[in-house]
Amino acid sequence: MKKVISGAVITMLLLGCTQDKKPSKLPSQKTEDLMPVSSVQINKEKNTIRERFSPPKRYEWLNEKPDSFGYFIENFKLNPYGSEILRYDGVPISTQHLHEAIFDIDTGNKDLQQCADAAIRLRAEYLYKQKRFDEIKFHFTSGDLLSWNDYKNGTRAFVNGNSVNFRKTAVFDDSYQSFRNYLDLIFNYAGTISLHKETKQVLKTSDLKTGDILITPGSPGHIVFIAGVSQNKKGEKLFLLGEGFTPAQSIHLLSNPFNKNISPWYDLDVDASETKTARYIFKPTNFRSF
Repeated sequence: MKKVISGAVITMLLLGCTQDKKPSKLPSQKTEDLMPVSSVQINKEKNTIRERFSPPKRYEWLNEKPDSFGYFIENFKLNPYGSEILRYDGVPISTQHLHEAIFDIDTGNKDLQQCADAAIRLRAEYLYKQKRFDEIKFHFTSGDLLSWNDYKNGTRAFVNGNSVNFRKTAVFDDSYQSFRNYLDLIFNYAGTISLHKETKQVLKTSDLKTGDILITPGSPGHIVFIAGVSQNKKGEKLFLLGEGFTPAQSIHLLSNPFNKNISPWYDLDVDASETKTARYIFKPTNFRSF
């Protein structure tokens, strides 16, 4: 369980995700089986989101700039089609019928990389690959900021009572393993509340892009991220959604059990009173961008 520092109180709470169970209002396996089969072509032999998932009829993929966060996500390597969602300890989760793809990225061996952390992980990996090291920095829920530059130069976080102090106690290490250690520390102390504060609101559906997040900050809260965007000639968009979850588990692409005809694509609206995703209902709808 993750440690959360909030205000003057340090407590053991799970800020970031709901537990691995299906709320009563979300579709069960039986309900899903009664729905129409998706008409979307899934190229099961392909190994990236953009190659594997064709848009619905009359829609086309929107192009992303090669150096963009969206391009990074849409072209991220996937595990073979049909792969299961695994927990951090290697055990398959109980719900295996609500996803269409697994991102080929480690989860770590501790219960740390949950839902907010999945978005943080992909964002950090993108910036790391782009060598934009100065931009790799995340706040703890307490508001304290720790950058990758500080961490690789030896700065570590020390929790004492109700406060967080940073001291240089380690030698310089800019290896990838050190970077992963930094992220595990961020996962331990960051969550939906801190990530909500670090992002800016998206006010128009037309402005939504790959890499944006849909978020409910709180205890518990949840995050999904946009993993692909397609558009028709009218300018209407459909979206793919990815997520991590609790307990820490494989980052995965969601199916759409509410509209099987276009699954795994979703029709999203920033002004909707609520947004239903395969494993969570966001109420209110709250889209944000890095």
